[in-house]
Amino acid sequence: MGDWGFLSSLLDKVQSHSTVIGKIWMTVLFLFRIMVLGAGAESVWGDEQSDFICNTQQPGCENVCYDWTFPISHIRFWVLQIIFVSTPTLIYLGHAVHVIHKENKMREYLAAGTQQLKAPKYTDEKGHVKIKGNLLGSYLTQLIFKIAIEAGFIVGQYYLYGFVMVPMFPCSKEPCPFTVECYMSRPTEKTIFIIFMLAVACVSLLLNVIEVFYLIGSRCRSRSHARKVTSAANPASLPGPRWAAIDEALKQNKLNLETEGSQSIGGSLDGAKEEKQLLSGH
Repeated sequence: MGDWGFLSSLLDKVQSHSTVIGKIWMTVLFLFRIMVLGAGAESVWGDEQSDFICNTQQPGCENVCYDWTFPISHIRFWVLQIIFVSTPTLIYLGHAVHVIHKENKMREYLAAGTQQLKAPKYTDEKGHVKIKGNLLGSYLTQLIFKIAIEAGFIVGQYYLYGFVMVPMFPCSKEPCPFTVECYMSRPTEKTIFIIFMLAVACVSLLLNVIEVFYLIGSRCRSRSHARKVTSAANPASLPGPRWAAIDEALKQNKLNLETEGSQSIGGSLDGAKEEKQLLSGH
C-alpha cells in the first residue's frame, strides 16, 4: 500500500487554513479512507487474483478473464481516487502558504518602519488565515474541482465494476475455447467493503457541496452586514429617492433658463443705448 505519512502530513497542514466543514472532510478522509484502506483493504483483496478460478485448463484463459473482469484493482483505483481528490486541496495549501509568507514579510517591513502601500488582510498576527478575496476564490475553486473529481470516480467505479461483486463471471475471451465460468473468493465481504468505500465517497462529496454553499452564504451575509454598517456610519452616502433627484434637475434647468433670459434682455438694452448715443452724435 505504500506509506501514507507524507500525504497525511501535508493534508494535516490544511486543517488550520480550512473551514469547520473542511476540517470534518479532512477527518473523514483520514479515518474512513486512508486508515481503512491501509488497514483492511490489503487483507480483503490480497487473494484477488490467486483465488480467481475458471473451469478450464486452457493456458492464459484465467489471466485474460481476470484482466477483462477487473481492468484495474479496486485497491489501486481507491488509491488513485484519494490522490486525485487530495490534489486540489494541496494546491490551495500552496497558495495559502504563499500568502502567509508574503504577509509576514509585510509585517516585518512595517515593524522596521518601512512605508507599505498594502497592509496584511488575509492573516492575523498569529498566522490564522481569513478566507476572503483571492483566498476565497482559490478555496471555492479547489472545492469545485474536488466535487467534479469525486463524482467522476464514483461514476467510473460504477461503469468499471458496479457496486456488487457477483460470485461468478462468464467469460468468452480468447484464448478460452468456449464461454467459461470464473469464480472469485469472498464476494460478499468484498461487496460490503465496496459499499462502505462508496458511502464514504458520497459523504465526502456531500460535505464539499455543503461547504460551497456555506462559503457563498457567509460571503453574502458579510457583504450585507458591511452595507448596513456603512449606512449607519454615513447616512449622507446613501442614494436619495429618485423623485428628489428629478425635482432638483428641473429646478436647475429653470434657473439656467432664467439666467439666460436675463442675459439676453440685458444685452438688448445695452445695444439700444449704444445705438441712441451714435444717433445723438450725428
